[in-house]
Amino acid sequence: MYAVIPAGGTGSRLWPRSRRSAPKHMLPLSGSGKPLIEETYDRIAPVADGVYVLTEERQVPMICSLLPELDQDHLIAEPSARGTTNALALAAATLLAEDSEAVMVSVAADHVIRGESAYRRTVERAAAVAQSSRELVAVGLKPTYPATGFGYIEVGGEERFGRSRAHRVERFVEKPALETAERYVADGRHFWNIATFAFRCDVFLEELDELGPEHAQGVRKVVELRRRGEFEKAARLYGKLPVEVVDRTVMERTSRLLMVQASFDWVDVGSWSELADLLRADPDGNVTEGVPVLIDTHNSFISVPDKLVAVIGMDDLIVVDTDDALLVCPKSRAQDVKKVVEQLNERRLTGYL
Repeated sequence: MYAVIPAGGTGSRLWPRSRRSAPKHMLPLSGSGKPLIEETYDRIAPVADGVYVLTEERQVPMICSLLPELDQDHLIAEPSARGTTNALALAAATLLAEDSEAVMVSVAADHVIRGESAYRRTVERAAAVAQSSRELVAVGLKPTYPATGFGYIEVGGEERFGRSRAHRVERFVEKPALETAERYVADGRHFWNIATFAFRCDVFLEELDELGPEHAQGVRKVVELRRRGEFEKAARLYGKLPVEVVDRTVMERTSRLLMVQASFDWVDVGSWSELADLLRADPDGNVTEGVPVLIDTHNSFISVPDKLVAVIGMDDLIVVDTDDALLVCPKSRAQDVKKVVEQLNERRLTGYL
């Protein structure tokens, strides 16, 4: 089983800390002091025959500096960001060229996991099911609250594959409204989609031949051009491939999808409010970094590492300071931080990105 860690994007809802020069997965956000990608590598390496990092070429130097133990041959670099369909196809085709029986597990670089032994057992079980069933396998997590920011996996009956069991997936569900999410939590047939997948590389590419042939054919050609040393031509071809997420291209449409249930704690640190919920708070519910003076302030996230900050009479507040930018917003608007990034792009203020 080969582990592939997709490490792209910037984490726009964690601006101004997450930037192009320091994307979310390269930040120490879990409280351990380690960057998230290093935690991911350390967590998956003991159960993988090899660990690969899938990233954009511009991030390669940063990845190498954070993971000096990573074999340079285990860096799969996209010439440009072209969506998760092309990225996972590139990883699958690259592994398949080295091992015709390759089983790949894709694990996100920017998630926080509690319960590493349970996590490893789940990943091993997903890989075993993918191998024996010749189907695609998603890892689903039983929801603990009616989240509206996650996708869901609806499952049917359970089946046995070798020594392991897995549910047949009925459908992938987009981020639901609150009332629908409450129903999902109650019915026991819906699980959070945590973007962790296992599959034989040849099976994934077979499905992509059927469901996204332009991606499959293009990526195979890219891998062949790279093998021949024609890297510029490969980059031009890759840059012309359509941008699509793998959930829509494959997972929502395939009839060959199973789900293995996870048994660990998981957090996708997608916003400052979610990070605040993850870290230890003081008796007033405040999570702080730096030297804060808080008066009648509660349930707030204050990250101002290099100066004193005073906050008076505020509740549910987010304050994040960096050398060149300051973010202030209510916790309830944490998801809207990505709109700041969109405006900076529109106004061409790229120095702040």
